[in-house]
Amino acid sequence: MSEASPIIYIVDDDPAVRDAMAFLVGSVGYSHRLCASAQELLRALDDSRPSCLVLDVRLPGLSGLELQRDLAERRSPARIVFVSGHGDIPKAVRAIQLGAVDFLEKPFDDQLLLDRIGEALAASAEELRRRASRASLERRLSGLTERERDVLRLVILGKTSKVIASALDISVKTVENHRHNIMTKAGVASVAQLIAWATEADGSASG
Repeated sequence: MSEASPIIYIVDDDPAVRDAMAFLVGSVGYSHRLCASAQELLRALDDSRPSCLVLDVRLPGLSGLELQRDLAERRSPARIVFVSGHGDIPKAVRAIQLGAVDFLEKPFDDQLLLDRIGEALAASAEELRRRASRASLERRLSGLTERERDVLRLVILGKTSKVIASALDISVKTVENHRHNIMTKAGVASVAQLIAWATEADGSASG
């Protein structure tokens, strides 16, 4: 499946600011959507696409910082670049601590904003790739038998087939058969790949 195209959400209650930012991001080919409030953004947001919110701090209703906390709680992959004419150090610190890419004060340098948007979209796309990989691993992990899971846990610990056989009271040949089945289900071609997959899959299952 090809990766969905990125989108920028411009969230500001000033229509002149929205239009100016739309012209800027459109001039470099970005898809974008304009929102006058946090509530409008929440109705429009598509979490299946790499996305960046260019977000004002002061908004009618839910503030930019409150929206950021809401998106963090719902684990949205969208990344945020704050822009504000009312910026102060405590707000900027809170925003960055909660994962914002940057906090820019108006008036800002256009190229700096575009650079930060690029960073935000790259981070959002990477998060979506991690989630897709995790979901794939979980699907493959769910296809293992209970005995294969037992073998897998010991593979993660770096145990040899002989040690695994002794620990599970089965033959080395049986261990090798289980390991082969795990590798087939995991879609890997070597023990090194299996260990890498197993470690990631184990972390995914326990995360």
